[in-house]
Amino acid sequence: MRYGFVIDQRRCIGCHACTVACKEENRVPLGAFRTWVKYIERGTFPNTRRFFSVLRCNHCDAAPCVTICPTVALYRRDDGIVDFDGERCIGCKSCMQACPYDALYIDPDTGTAAKCNYCAHRVEVGLEPACVIVCPEQAIIAGDLDDPASRIAAIVAREAVQVRKAEQGTRPKVFYLGADASALVPELQAPAEGYLWAERPRDEVDLVALVAAAQAGRGPGDGTLSRPVYDAPHLVRPWGWKVAAYLWTKSIAAGALLVGAFAGSRAWGDLFGIGAPALSLFFLAVTTALLIADLKRPGRFAFIVLKPNWRSWLVWGAWILMAFGGLGAVWLVAGATGRWAVLHGVLVPAVLLALATAGYSACLFGQAEGRAFWQSPLVLPQLTIAAVVAGAAALSVMAAAWPLPGTDGCRDVILSPRCLDVNPDTTLWPVLFLGLIAHAVLLGLEMFNRHPAHDASLAARLIWRGGYRRRFWGGVVLAGVVLPVALLIAGAASDSTPLSVLGALLALAGLWVWEDLWVRAGQSVPLS
Repeated sequence: MRYGFVIDQRRCIGCHACTVACKEENRVPLGAFRTWVKYIERGTFPNTRRFFSVLRCNHCDAAPCVTICPTVALYRRDDGIVDFDGERCIGCKSCMQACPYDALYIDPDTGTAAKCNYCAHRVEVGLEPACVIVCPEQAIIAGDLDDPASRIAAIVAREAVQVRKAEQGTRPKVFYLGADASALVPELQAPAEGYLWAERPRDEVDLVALVAAAQAGRGPGDGTLSRPVYDAPHLVRPWGWKVAAYLWTKSIAAGALLVGAFAGSRAWGDLFGIGAPALSLFFLAVTTALLIADLKRPGRFAFIVLKPNWRSWLVWGAWILMAFGGLGAVWLVAGATGRWAVLHGVLVPAVLLALATAGYSACLFGQAEGRAFWQSPLVLPQLTIAAVVAGAAALSVMAAAWPLPGTDGCRDVILSPRCLDVNPDTTLWPVLFLGLIAHAVLLGLEMFNRHPAHDASLAARLIWRGGYRRRFWGGVVLAGVVLPVALLIAGAASDSTPLSVLGALLALAGLWVWEDLWVRAGQSVPLS
């Protein structure tokens, strides 16, 4: 049994009865929608035509929202309905990023995710969904796609039906009959800053203007086929600065131990035994605080461990962070008590867990299948190199104020050229320099390489030539790569520690700007 919908767009009159019935049946709050009608127009006055699109959850057989949900709040029932359990939801918004159809929202009353659930409570007692019985034109057909005797199965078998975003591989079960292709594909629609009989929310208008600038010169007849004239409001960028900050602080936490374990030595003294793990644990604590603060239901954070979905990389990430924190604590205790044998014994596990800590987010963002820009194979190497840069830069800044061990005349002298045999910066500066070069190469590949998906290409254009270009070229490239590299070279040539420290600080700032742009741009392309 697989329940699905057929939307006969030849019959739809755009009356919104389905929307109203859904809101009343399911007590959907104001400003949120489980099913909505979008108006699309084609042509030039007076030769124009309007099309309607009824949009909702597609109850996918391979639903990415079910895979990414860390607490099994979203699940696929035996009858094919993708349902949700609000009592398990932690409000992480990852399902909103995974859904290619923009079908989920955060309920402002409960702080949990919600969407169309096929009126499962009605289906269980033999009734049809509310939208089906209220449609005056019988444009919505519901039923079992696996039952050859059902009306819906007969329509899907004999008619030329369409689905939205078939290329995503989600196997959606909402089929459109007689729909205009440009009404179902956002990239075929010209950006619209206003609607008939409605005002768009200010944040949506700003985002539309941003996207329109990156698509300069495009319009009906020039890459687009239609223009939207009415739509329901949608949450702009469910993940904000806290997620970008989490990526940045996690890079420092992972990088401090990664660089310390790979390039450090006992000659660094307490910087190696105490400084590196203390720095890592501090930023790991900040990372955890940011993750919890970004949840709509932070009090349920423990559900990730107590009610886990083992297919979600949010769950695996939580366990990786806990293991990494435990190892960092062992390193810190061993360094503080002078147990060097124990400390050296954790170096290899520290490298492995640091790499896992830095890189697991690539798998997490990969599960956010609704955002094409985040599906790049370069995400994992980017996160790894970012950890190297962040770790080397943060440790370099710490070393500038850390008393160094050594022979007479070197003890407690900060980065004296006479102490090169024990100066950690003789290792850290080259690591930071090489990390910045690798970071620059990966940025170039990500921005200017050919992208397989239109949405990914548009997000990249938003960064390097669109509304984000000043922050990218000024904050990421110039201040975050070019100037740090130049300052490191100048500092090495003149034995000037302040120049090198300034370069390290700029590198950290540039990484933050890049993480923020990457998260923003990935969510700037409309899904519906």
